[in-house]
Amino acid sequence: MTHVLSLSERFRPKAFDQFFGQERWLQENGVIRRSIARGRPASLLFWGPPGCGKTSLARIYLASFSCPHVDLHPTLFQAAEVKRVLEEANSSPLFRPTIFWIDEIHRLTRPQQDLLLRAVEDGTVALVASTTENPSFVLSSALLSRMTVLTFASLGDEELLKLINRVLESHPHLSMDEDAKRLVIGWSVGDARKLLTLIEPLVEQQNAASYNVNSLRDLLSHHVGGLTSEGEGRYFLISALHKAVRGSDCQAALYWLARLLTAGEDPLYVARRLIRMSIEDIGLADPQALPYALSAQECYKAMGSPEGELALAEVALYLALAPKSASAYVAFDKARAAAAETSHLMPPTHILNAPTQWMKQQGFSKGYEWDHECVDAFSGQEYFPEGVREKSYYVPVQRGFERELERRLEYFQRLRGQRRAQDEPSAQ
Repeated sequence: MTHVLSLSERFRPKAFDQFFGQERWLQENGVIRRSIARGRPASLLFWGPPGCGKTSLARIYLASFSCPHVDLHPTLFQAAEVKRVLEEANSSPLFRPTIFWIDEIHRLTRPQQDLLLRAVEDGTVALVASTTENPSFVLSSALLSRMTVLTFASLGDEELLKLINRVLESHPHLSMDEDAKRLVIGWSVGDARKLLTLIEPLVEQQNAASYNVNSLRDLLSHHVGGLTSEGEGRYFLISALHKAVRGSDCQAALYWLARLLTAGEDPLYVARRLIRMSIEDIGLADPQALPYALSAQECYKAMGSPEGELALAEVALYLALAPKSASAYVAFDKARAAAAETSHLMPPTHILNAPTQWMKQQGFSKGYEWDHECVDAFSGQEYFPEGVREKSYYVPVQRGFERELERRLEYFQRLRGQRRAQDEPSAQ
């Protein structure tokens, strides 16, 4: 039985002159060309989204060397077999290094990574691998430090258009107008493999056919592209939403919110992140931001999708257009640092209750003034323990409600100064 290659395999580039996209890694003075020129493979990690050319370029690179080459698949990784290959490599120093190729290296466990570390370190193995996940999260720092990371980007529209035209040239019975090509490119979201998978059913038809936007739309309407709510993509999208809200761009905030929900993200996770934004980035500049965010979460719980998603959209708009302040966030960090340095200090005894006679004898609660009985309901007493040097953490910003809080802060600082001046003994 003849095995028919998929369209993506049939159009996988076999040489550098067939490869397009990621041109910066193919420069004459780049790590790929230089290692080929000197005939010694380097340990490289190809990192990027699906369908951007990582595996294709890695295969072309691997084919440029005559040294032994071993494919390791993470799900079939056998420690005993790897050790055997390493022993053979060590016993044949003239053929060093052995190239290990690992697609989706992020699937290796840490013990499996550690097994490769020594061989990469001493030059027995040149490790060439690919991953769609952030290397700093999925690889041990020791192994990562011994590899050169090549970061790939999603393919651009013009690169995908070049790929479509190449397919059409090889299949003259098939044609698309320019709008149809752009539609396919849009749904491919920078992924060459996805593009080829989309048009493969069209290519397989034997009869001549010409496609426009209308004839393709039904075929593509079920397809949802882009970053997903799994793995690294989830954090890219939520980070984009957070930065848009912080940057007061309500239009971009709506876009990234829609991207998250379209990608299948849990709306309640989005709601929790909106709550965090209301605390971290709006804070006391608009005290209503937090209640609004909390109410949107409850609204979604009550209504579900799609109606409840509108509440999230409204809150995203509100937060993006709200005055911004991180003063409470910064102040709390300062207070935590001070607390860590002075955790051995007791509170002043005058503000501690004295529920027993012995505690009263020791001076607990002695001299405490109940603020409600004082002029302006303010005693101006000392609440810090003796020995704390830094006592000013919160500095309001000149935005939103914090302008009112600054006025109040200055009011109490002025009263505190007046009260303490009164309590000082008169100069003799």
